[in-house]
Order: sequence, then C-alpha cells, then structure tokens
Amino acid sequence: MEAAEAGDELAADALFSALYSELHRIAKRELVRQGVPMSLGATTLLHQAYIEMSAKESASFPDRPRFMAYTSRVMRGLIIDHARRRSAHKRGGQFHITSSETEMEKPADDRELARIGEALDELAKAEPVLAEIVDMKFFCGFTFEEIAALKGISERTAQRQWEKARIYLHRTISADLEA
Repeated sequence: MEAAEAGDELAADALFSALYSELHRIAKRELVRQGVPMSLGATTLLHQAYIEMSAKESASFPDRPRFMAYTSRVMRGLIIDHARRRSAHKRGGQFHITSSETEMEKPADDRELARIGEALDELAKAEPVLAEIVDMKFFCGFTFEEIAALKGISERTAQRQWEKARIYLHRTISADLEA
C-alpha cells in the first residue's frame, strides 16, 4: 500500500489485483442496488474505476479501508455519470435488472442517483469523517465492528456517526425533493 502511495505502478497493480475479487463484488452489488442497466457490467465498471484511479496523481489511500472507500466513490461517480448519459438519450426510463444474488425492490431513477451523488459530495465537504463512514458501511459493506477497528473508535461511535450521516443525507435529499 505504501509503495502504491509513493507512485510505484507495479505496487499499485499488485494491490488492485489482490483486491480485485472484493472490488468486483462491490461493483456488482452497486450496479444491482442502483438499478443500472445491463449495458454497464461489474467488470466494465471496475475496469473504468481502475483507469480513472490510475490517472489521478493526487489520490491518497494509506490503508485498505481508505482504498476501498475511494474505489467505491469512484464507482458511484461512474454509475451516476452513466445514468446521466442514458437519461440524456432516453428521458424518463426506468431500469430493471435481475440477479441471482439480489432482487431489486425498486430501481433508482436517474434523478434519484444524481441527488444521492450530490448529497454525498456535500457531506464529504461538510463532514469528511462521516462521508468516509458512509463509504465504508454502504459502499464497501463493512460492519460497525470493522469500521470501529479500522478507525480506532468504539463500535457505538461508529454507529452514531453512521446515524448522523444518514440524517444529514436524508435531510439534504428531502430538501432537494421539496424544492
């Protein structure tokens, strides 16, 4: 991780390879959760995220949780960008996909995805620690116990920060809907 941070491309490739299966699982889960059409597959999403991440020189991830959180944010951004592009071509479309692993309750529409992305970006500016908790919990799938251990805080503190982030996001998204 340190060598990848220092700019060693071989180390960065080795890190990505070591985490590939977990990242692929996260990509697949996010595509299903967001209701993205089959035109964007988990492998394509993961590879696009890798290309985007490798092009950024300012990316900093000194440990596994930060790397996973950063990767999840990149994938989230790519999903939202993909939805926006599709919306520009196909106004008002709802996307339905099925998966043997997960059944969609209700697909997210493009406007919802854009609002969620903007709310998470606002949270990252206002409360970066809370945004990191959201990335670890929601996008990486870490438990509160894992988050607490990785952040050096109590499990209860991790839960309180998660709740605070959820309230912030709910209020932000609700305010956008009322406007």
